[in-house]
Amino acid sequence: MNEIGNQYLDNYEQGLMQNLLKMLTNMKMLNGQLLSTPDITEKWEQVAPGYIADAVKEIAKYPTVSLGWAMYLGMAIARYWDDDWEFYGPKTNLYEYLRDIRGFDYMDEVVRGNILQLEGAAFDELETVVQSCSQQALAQIRHEQIEPQSAMAFHVYVRSIKVLYELGAAMELKALGYKFEKLK
Repeated sequence: MNEIGNQYLDNYEQGLMQNLLKMLTNMKMLNGQLLSTPDITEKWEQVAPGYIADAVKEIAKYPTVSLGWAMYLGMAIARYWDDDWEFYGPKTNLYEYLRDIRGFDYMDEVVRGNILQLEGAAFDELETVVQSCSQQALAQIRHEQIEPQSAMAFHVYVRSIKVLYELGAAMELKALGYKFEKLK
């Protein structure tokens, strides 16, 4: 990728992040801040190849699933980080660990039910939030009017799922009670 292409992708990623961060703040899922930890951020590099390999197969028929499941992946990894990172952190591919519980198609239910232990309205509300974010990301991708199945389309897709992963992790960190505080 050349310098112009990288700048375009950086701008796209920042724009998508800002749009979705604002949307999630309006939904009361975040407080206008992207909560993160280096452990969770770095884990993306390890889990991304496996996730991309599975998700890319779903783009044509289920584009919002291929995008949205990245949010669930971020949520699960944030939960694992909080629960027992010394156990989960060294696993090189937490994505495959999650996927292999019931398969890619059911990863949303595994994360919401098994990992986050949500039930009833909370279980359904999280599905609605993720669906809204993935629909917004898909709309933004389409707005870019990039040639389908091109190298640039792939790079935009990868940047989009990275943003969704980071936002999913931030949502779970907030749900767990983490927040930024000024040091005195």
